Amino acid sequence: MSELQVVPGDMRAASGETLSAAEGARGMGPRSALGVRDSGPALGGCVTVHLVFMGVAGSGKTTAARAVQELLGWDFAEGDDFHSQANVDKMAAGFPLSDADRIPWLESLAAWTREQADAGRSTLVSCSALRRSYRDLLRTGGERTFFVHLVGDKGLLLERMSAREHFMPPSLLESQLDTLEPLHDDETGITVDVAEPPEAIARRVVAELGLG
Repeated sequence: MSELQVVPGDMRAASGETLSAAEGARGMGPRSALGVRDSGPALGGCVTVHLVFMGVAGSGKTTAARAVQELLGWDFAEGDDFHSQANVDKMAAGFPLSDADRIPWLESLAAWTREQADAGRSTLVSCSALRRSYRDLLRTGGERTFFVHLVGDKGLLLERMSAREHFMPPSLLESQLDTLEPLHDDETGITVDVAEPPEAIARRVVAELGLG
């Protein structure tokens, strides 16, 4: 029986866990573990996986993604780096972004993911991805896009935002919380408490993927 392999980084021949074509064809149930064994048939016998670390400001998306990168070596895109200068200036001035501001930003992230997927590389992305419609757009970048939703106590998030140097002021947290739509039952992903250390979050994500 033919086997499908998860592609780590830019390696076409993975040394990690494999899944049979029959296993892949079963598909994933709603909100099930991320296990790539159940992620559907792959093109050319290989599977690329695309993880998006989502959540409001201060939830530690970049830190968690970097911790997973340490374990897997996958390419990483920092969502903030894809914002236009106009978006950065708007947030720095204390104004929340509109959908019109966000769509080109999300499209650029999806385009980056698509480029890596076409080259056979699995990826990690940090992006707030607050609404279902935003996540649907990000999913166009890679067939197997999974979301890691980082959640935490509002007080902890504000504390983190106040302690860092970033263009987004703590005053915008409330608008992000108001905009946030948690993962729906039919979306593939997991929700993780940001009170956990980044290394623990990374180990959990890797275990859910079946790559550990």
